[in-house]
Amino acid sequence: MTLIKDYYSLTKPGIIYGNSVTVLGGYFLGSQTHFHFLSFLLTFVGMALIIACGCVLNNYIDRDIDRLMKRTKNRPSVRGVISVRNAMIYAAILGIAGVCILGLLVNLLTLLIALFGLFVYVVLYSLWFKRRSQFGTAVGAISGAIPPVVGYCAATNSFDMGAVILFLILYFWQMPHFFAITIFRIKDYSVAKIPVLSVNKGIYHTKIRMLAYIVPFTIAAAMPAVFGYAGLLYLIVALGIGVAWFCLGVRGFAAQSDVIWSRKMFMFSVMNIMVLCLMMSVT
Repeated sequence: MTLIKDYYSLTKPGIIYGNSVTVLGGYFLGSQTHFHFLSFLLTFVGMALIIACGCVLNNYIDRDIDRLMKRTKNRPSVRGVISVRNAMIYAAILGIAGVCILGLLVNLLTLLIALFGLFVYVVLYSLWFKRRSQFGTAVGAISGAIPPVVGYCAATNSFDMGAVILFLILYFWQMPHFFAITIFRIKDYSVAKIPVLSVNKGIYHTKIRMLAYIVPFTIAAAMPAVFGYAGLLYLIVALGIGVAWFCLGVRGFAAQSDVIWSRKMFMFSVMNIMVLCLMMSVT
């Protein structure tokens, strides 16, 4: 049973669940009133398997630095309870299953976009930028913005303005979301020598950069209503979320505790993207 839990945790379930929410939002936005449950289920499962494959690979790529950080030092990859060989086989099985589902049962466009996200996450982010540049966050955000696009393209079998809008929303959202994590986990990133912005430039500069990304996020979040993919209620909620997030970000400059404030920013980011995805499905 313990080994099963180790294999399960190797896929980073939290990341899978979080991205699955955005797949749902993208699919609903694309399907509008023509929702097909089986198609959505296949997309959901196929993308989850692709993400799981990437997370397993990331776990083993990062096992040397994960052992240095408090929140990751007990991962199965660090403890060595699953061999590298078994992990690679596991990742291959997950990836092949995801490819078969998306490519054979959904559509080729959806598969290609999912594989692009996998390539960016594993090769560009995990193997290169994460350890070498503060721009690793910006590169990683590309892969994180792919799931809602996958959901949208699964429903429409086309890459159009709706897909572009979803990509922009998730891309700009991820930057302050991840910057918040780097602030309340700054000791971990410093010890592991991961060149995130808060370590390289400091917390004050990171706070400024967070606000700079919340502005285009708010604009992008409003675009589904502007381009006719969502209604007035969605627009009101999207603008309200953006303004509230920006105001919370401004409060960070007077915060007595950067850790407490950044955790609030993180939790608000999780809440706001879930609300946006929900609104896409009902408006």
